[in-house]
Amino acid sequence: MSATKQVTLSALPLTAEQMKAMPGFSLTDPYAVVAYAVAALCAYPKDKEACYAMLDVLKGPAPLSPMDKQFIRDRFMDGKDYLPFSYFAGATPDNNYAPAQPYTVNLIEQSNSRDQENLITLYAVSGGADSPRPVTLRGKPSTGEWFLWSYEGLLAGIRTPKASDPWA
Repeated sequence: MSATKQVTLSALPLTAEQMKAMPGFSLTDPYAVVAYAVAALCAYPKDKEACYAMLDVLKGPAPLSPMDKQFIRDRFMDGKDYLPFSYFAGATPDNNYAPAQPYTVNLIEQSNSRDQENLITLYAVSGGADSPRPVTLRGKPSTGEWFLWSYEGLLAGIRTPKASDPWA
């Protein structure tokens, strides 16, 4: 059995400070952490350092490594700036991943999502993928906070937007 939850953001943060000040931002809500990870990745094309700073907040005690930064950089190569926007409701290849506003991320928790102690795997729905993408968070019992542990699924390939698809 699975449950779906929506997290809605009124705007996309441009800095880590903005992100932390947004209504709904909470490291104690694993769903919010995933939604803000999507929002942080949306900042990459305009300001990669701001993206990294936001992800570092969401990663808590384990900030991005140089390898993590290279992985993110590689996923945005070849003009794939649209990739993180595909996780917002209404964003599809047909509308070139232009999301509806406010920005809403649909997340799925499966029956086995909490099978490992202090870990939860949520699945983010993308308008450009056939199946939801996994994001694993690690809990910090002393504070009740959740932090990004494995987010690479958010950067897996999706269908090309119609405007960029020579076969459309």
